[in-house]
Amino acid sequence: MNILLLYPEFPDTFWSFKHALKFIRKQASLPPLGLLTVSSMLPDTWQRKLVDLNTGDLTSNDLEWADMVFISAMAVQKSSAEELIARCRESAVLTVAGGPLFTSEPDVFPDVDHFVLNEAEITLPQFLDDLDKGQLKRFYRSDSFADIMDSPMPDWSLLTMKNYASMAIQFSRGCPYKCDFCNVTTLFGRKIRTKTSRQIIGELDALKQNGWQDSIFFVDDNFIAHKAYLKKELLPALIEWQATNRSTAKLYTECSINIADDPELMDLMVKAGFNQVFIGIETPDSSALEACGKQHNSSRDLLRDIKTIQRAGLEVQGGFIVGFDTDTPSIFRRQIEFIQQSGIVTAMVGMLQALPGTGLYERMKQEGRLRCSSTGDNADSTTNIVPKMDIDILRQGYRDMMTSLYSPENYYQRIKTLLQEYRPPKFRSRFRPDQLLALGRSMIALGIVGSERLHYWKMLIWTLFRQHRSLSLAITLSIYGHHFRKVCLLHLNREEDHAAEQA
Repeated sequence: MNILLLYPEFPDTFWSFKHALKFIRKQASLPPLGLLTVSSMLPDTWQRKLVDLNTGDLTSNDLEWADMVFISAMAVQKSSAEELIARCRESAVLTVAGGPLFTSEPDVFPDVDHFVLNEAEITLPQFLDDLDKGQLKRFYRSDSFADIMDSPMPDWSLLTMKNYASMAIQFSRGCPYKCDFCNVTTLFGRKIRTKTSRQIIGELDALKQNGWQDSIFFVDDNFIAHKAYLKKELLPALIEWQATNRSTAKLYTECSINIADDPELMDLMVKAGFNQVFIGIETPDSSALEACGKQHNSSRDLLRDIKTIQRAGLEVQGGFIVGFDTDTPSIFRRQIEFIQQSGIVTAMVGMLQALPGTGLYERMKQEGRLRCSSTGDNADSTTNIVPKMDIDILRQGYRDMMTSLYSPENYYQRIKTLLQEYRPPKFRSRFRPDQLLALGRSMIALGIVGSERLHYWKMLIWTLFRQHRSLSLAITLSIYGHHFRKVCLLHLNREEDHAAEQA
């Protein structure tokens, strides 16, 4: 049987990095890890082909070749997924859909033939068994969570790795917290499930054997949730692997703010090759944190914690939200001041959105405040709920905040603030042609053509003389800023046009 694995296109979003990837001639940030893992669960006799719409096109020959199409997607890929499903239906190819988008909203995809939902380690074998029997059902669901020690290694052979800026592996699933706006626990539960260190080392070995030497994203929703296991098993194993293989791979992940309480853990992570963490900070307003179930962020000195993490050698990227019920118009200025003082250069700020399956979604539904489905784009200047704050004040405040945060003056100041705190780890590195390419292109696009050229050169010269070991990071962040400004402008103009149409 010929199986076509399809991954829909990401729109132009904060995390797509489309405008930044052009500087290093890459086509996508990350590979479709879920589909690669599913491929490894299929019978060995089946032929497989991956088409990632972020790196290539789907052709009529691909559809003619396929006996069955497997599609996986996240919410933000919904529009592209609908287009792909329509093409499959026109070509009379059987479609099988799974992943977060379809698990959350299967009813909005009437043209999908079969749904393999929740965790594929449990539901895909049921589907394959029924396929053998000729007794396929439309839905395959499970309330149980998989033991990911049984999860197979992703099928890296399907990838053209040079198209991607980073690779991805998964160490754990689940999160111990229950923030009412987050659907992680709905999808993966609160119990932390981990792979063994042997599994992770095996996946790293496989990436290395396939020629990968660059960045690797640990896609865990909270990497540090099982601290004891990290310290005792995984991090020592990663440190040994990096040394034994003379690896130059940089690692990054997501975690909670309480990493700042554990110097030993941060030290081990840095020694293991981690240099960046994404943290959901959400807001400096403690009443909003309490109301949304994020008590672990309240009653803390968040600015001090961020500085502590930066000084340990981990750059902090941050997620922020406006539009909580407790927010007043002063929140926009407070968020700007907090983000500027923190030196969080990559600050993803979005209006509050209610995702299916979350406590927030159910509450908004009961209160009659649910307007429509979420776009899945954290920073597209929209909300699918009726906020307590006047919607026009919320929209204008958000617009002013994003314009301020990503103005060249404020953005480059945050780079400098970060580099004054950040202590880059002494880690083995190698010459990478894409770094030289990025420097050259940034000098032209940002230093000559760009409206930010004065801020770019001031930052570059300051870094050369004051923090030369962070020069590569400074260039990368400058390029990110180019992307963020384009995305902000796109979203804000789109929202302005939409508001004008409604008026």
